[in-house]
Amino acid sequence: MRFILLKQADERGFVFYTNARSPKGQDLRAKPHASAAFYWDPIGKQVRLEGRVEEVSAEEADEYWRTRKRSKQLGALASEQSAPLSSRAVLVARWKALGKKLRGRTVPRPAEWTGYRIIPHSIEFWTRRAARLHVRELFVRTKNGWKRTLLQP
Repeated sequence: MRFILLKQADERGFVFYTNARSPKGQDLRAKPHASAAFYWDPIGKQVRLEGRVEEVSAEEADEYWRTRKRSKQLGALASEQSAPLSSRAVLVARWKALGKKLRGRTVPRPAEWTGYRIIPHSIEFWTRRAARLHVRELFVRTKNGWKRTLLQP
């Protein structure tokens, strides 16, 4: 299981960004399939989806990269995501050194920092109900559009 920060959702799918060299990125390269769940306890709702994964274009990754705060750009450049770290001081020193080196310049997007789009083949909407008689609606993509099936809780 991996946790992601959803950055975009549209008719093409659900997009998140990460380091392609990280374990998450390597897993996606080996098996380009993912699921995601979004749960909102206060309102008793959940959305779960499954689908194939594709890397976003370099232009899309660049566009999103430019919206990030400079400090976060430097953080992504300084970090070898999920690799062992001898001490936090090493990471902070690398981040500060990059900040000085790139002062007054645009922080380049690392080639390995990219986005992935989950293109769902199924989406389930769950709504909490009393006595565990929850409402579950499953939508499965077909060649003719989405097919809705009501599931038992």
